[in-house]
Amino acid sequence: MTDATLDGPRLEPKSGAAKSLVVFLHGYGADGNDLIDIGRAWQNMLPNTAFVSPHAPRPCGQAPMGREWFPLTFRDPRERWTGVSAAAPVLNAFLDTELARHKLADTAMALVGFSQGTMMSLHVGLRRTQAPAAIVGYSGMLVAPENEAEMDKFASEIRAKPPVMLIHGDQDPLIPVQALFHAAQGLGALEVPVQWHISPGVGHGIDQEGLRHGGEFLARFLGK
Repeated sequence: MTDATLDGPRLEPKSGAAKSLVVFLHGYGADGNDLIDIGRAWQNMLPNTAFVSPHAPRPCGQAPMGREWFPLTFRDPRERWTGVSAAAPVLNAFLDTELARHKLADTAMALVGFSQGTMMSLHVGLRRTQAPAAIVGYSGMLVAPENEAEMDKFASEIRAKPPVMLIHGDQDPLIPVQALFHAAQGLGALEVPVQWHISPGVGHGIDQEGLRHGGEFLARFLGK
């Protein structure tokens, strides 16, 4: 996993050199093209921001054309924890490279995830040496160890406490909306500032209201 090099579609800033960076992390079975258009929707709110949406490092085991950050069989209760931990190094390396390319610090970067990409955004973003400006997580969850004995280690790994916005559809059949409340509670226990929005009538996806909330949240912190 650590030998992989990530790449994906990019959008340069609408105005001038990049003063901030938004990194989109797509869901299971998709690829970087799935989310990059959100950058176009947010460009007016974030005119000095560069956007990048890397393809996950692995071919998806359940989709012929898609990618995955880590495998999902739903047979092993530990697989999400094992998966985010294994995929973290290659994502961290990509973030370091992109920040260096734009001559930016973590404080000028935001992570935006969808589903499995939200799991990665929270896992990596909370463990960066320097906190990102913000994290927006759509339709995802906060992954923690199943083993109670590992929970103290889990808490001790949290080095960064950026503001987090969680957005979820209340009709999501794949990751139920209860995952938002579990994540908000877990983040609160870690003293990570968290806000959330529930999109009524929305399944495993993002509606216009969710897009607006995410973009305005980022504009508040990347605009500093």
